[in-house]
Amino acid sequence: MELVDEQIEEGVKRIRLTGRLDMKGTQDVDLHFTTLTSTTPVKVAVDMSGVDFVASIGMRLLLSCAKANAARGGKLALYGLQPMVRETLDTAGIIALIPVLDDEPAALAIFAG
Repeated sequence: MELVDEQIEEGVKRIRLTGRLDMKGTQDVDLHFTTLTSTTPVKVAVDMSGVDFVASIGMRLLLSCAKANAARGGKLALYGLQPMVRETLDTAGIIALIPVLDDEPAALAIFAG
C-alpha cells in the first residue's frame, strides 16, 4: 500500500492511496494516514482510485479517521472509488457515514460549503 499526500489548497490536503487496504496494506499506512487526518482539523480529499480492495480493517481506518477529524472540526471525503470498492463500502454502510464523490472537483466542492 502506498500513501502520497500533498497540500492542494489552503487548508485542504489530498491523500492518494494505491494498493490494497487489507491487513498488510492498512498496517503499512495506518500511522501516516492517522497522523494526516486525525491530529488537526483539516479538510482531506482521499483519492481512492488506486485502491482495488478494502477489508474490514481498512474500513475501520477510514471510519475512525473521518470521525476523529470531524470531532476536531475537519472533514474527510473519499473519491474515485473503483466499483468493487464502492460496493464493499456501500454494503458495510460506510458510504452513509463518509462522503463519497465521483471525482476530485466534486470532493473539493463539499469543502467550499
